[in-house]
Amino acid sequence: MPLDGSPRFAAFRAYSYVRELTLREKQRLIAEIQQTRGLMPILMKPRNGQRWSADDRAQLRDHLGRLTRLSPYLVLVVMPGGFFVLPVFAWWLDRRRGRNRIRFEG
Repeated sequence: MPLDGSPRFAAFRAYSYVRELTLREKQRLIAEIQQTRGLMPILMKPRNGQRWSADDRAQLRDHLGRLTRLSPYLVLVVMPGGFFVLPVFAWWLDRRRGRNRIRFEG
């Protein structure tokens, strides 16, 4: 019985496709955000224990409004209530998340 006709293999192929698509889109978004000067430091403020000011929120709306033309993921962020999604979005884009961190005790 060929393996490529089984439902399990079809599910694995679908999962692999979605994962590759997500990784590709994530890399493209990170590259765009890095080119958008000043967005990444503002986006990472909550991750670093700081709060967004009213000016930061206005800048985020402007930056993300421009970036929505690039990715359908960002449409969720600029919708009403989208600021609740921003911490999750920052976590998803955080490149430090995948690294092994070495902690020294002393």
